[in-house]
Amino acid sequence: MSDALLEARGITMQFGGLKAVDNLEFKINKGQLVGLIGPNGAGKTTVFNMLTGVYQPTRGEVFLCGKSLKGVKPYEISHRGMTRTFQNIRLFKGLSVLDNVLIAGHQHMHYSLVDVLLQTKKYHQAEMDLRDKAMDLLKIFHLDHKAHESASALPYGEQRKLEIVRALATNPKIILLDEPAAGMNHSETHHLMDTIAHIRENFKLTVLLIEHDMKLVMGICENIIVLDHGVKIEEGAAEKIQASQKVIEAYLGVEEAP
Repeated sequence: MSDALLEARGITMQFGGLKAVDNLEFKINKGQLVGLIGPNGAGKTTVFNMLTGVYQPTRGEVFLCGKSLKGVKPYEISHRGMTRTFQNIRLFKGLSVLDNVLIAGHQHMHYSLVDVLLQTKKYHQAEMDLRDKAMDLLKIFHLDHKAHESASALPYGEQRKLEIVRALATNPKIILLDEPAAGMNHSETHHLMDTIAHIRENFKLTVLLIEHDMKLVMGICENIIVLDHGVKIEEGAAEKIQASQKVIEAYLGVEEAP
């Protein structure tokens, strides 16, 4: 029995004649901060979609806390403790910043319909606790002063942060971040690095992230998985990845012989 929190065993995703991901295997242990990198079109987001149930692998299986996720729906996977952000922002832009976080947190509420209809003490206490937690999360990302603003009014970088806050509100064991620094300037990216390290430590989280900003990945990830055309070509610490000829060739290409 594996002690990995998240494990991919030979997962393959085939669309017609195209193998977007081919026989990928990896393990992520509790508390690790792992990067998933590769050139554009390497299959990184497809991997996230397989891990979170958006796609069912053509072959192979994903395991969370030792249990297979075969046939498990995305919302059920979230309930089991794995959540994600998306490459394209998916906020409820017509709602307030706070309401976006509250909606995510409601999946773990334990009051009944009767409590809601009768407005019981249990209902009000649970709602107060959820609101306090949401505000605490927003404060970590310096968004608490914008709690009552529309999510659509936030600058792009802050919408990215709100997505992470919303993911944290689901009480995850592991969070998958799909290009969290996209659209951020150097200062915002530096702050994001510190924040990811902070939430991982303080929330006892495991983190898997896709990111094109190599400085961010090399600066915070303990283990890095490299894909190229859907195949894992390297895995290891930053020093190993930076020195790998396979990785250098995947990113820079190889000159053809004359």
